[in-house]
Amino acid sequence: MTMPRTELIVALDTPTLREAASLLKELDGLPLIYKIGSSLFTLEGPKAVEAVHKRGGRVFLDLKFHDIPNTVRNAVRSAAELGVYSVSLHLSGGEEMLRAAAGEKKRPLLWGITVLTSFDRRSFSRTGFRHGIERTISDLAAIGAGNGADGIVCSPKEAALVKERYGRKLRVITPGIRPAGPGDGGKEDQKRVMTPAQAAAAGADFIVVGRPVLQAADPAETVTRILKEIR
Repeated sequence: MTMPRTELIVALDTPTLREAASLLKELDGLPLIYKIGSSLFTLEGPKAVEAVHKRGGRVFLDLKFHDIPNTVRNAVRSAAELGVYSVSLHLSGGEEMLRAAAGEKKRPLLWGITVLTSFDRRSFSRTGFRHGIERTISDLAAIGAGNGADGIVCSPKEAALVKERYGRKLRVITPGIRPAGPGDGGKEDQKRVMTPAQAAAAGADFIVVGRPVLQAADPAETVTRILKEIR
């Protein structure tokens, strides 16, 4: 059986749109999806999405919607108007919220956030969730699968667990990707991490890479190397 190809998402976590545009120019022509998060979108809004679309790229709008059902439905509707490929929302918002978003006829793909990769077992135990990380992700994935999510976001360490249970029914998107080599000087806040090859082997449909590309002397070379690693 042919395994699905893992795709690469580059996080446009730049301070300004000018820097994002410069990176887009450097990476032009590479088969990528671009993640626009709350920092750049708060500063630049739809102009950031337009900058990617002008280069022919797809956008993962990572704003992690988490609100009452009607508010999230309207947010997903607005994202659809921007023409983005996918949006993120917190699965802990519950079944009704997710169904409201999934019920939109014209909508982007819905990728449900489970447990952020900045948590380890100790810090997660203080959040109020009754169970550990793996059990919580399993429970939230079930909410996603049963209520219209197209994929879930989890660390690569849980990717195999989700793919074993849901197969192609749920795409798995994994941040917390760090290529083998030197770190970022001890400033790492991702706790549950893997290399691109390890995440691909675990079954990730998409991997999200930010700082290793943004801080690279040659971003295009770094992206090309990652693409070869996951394929």
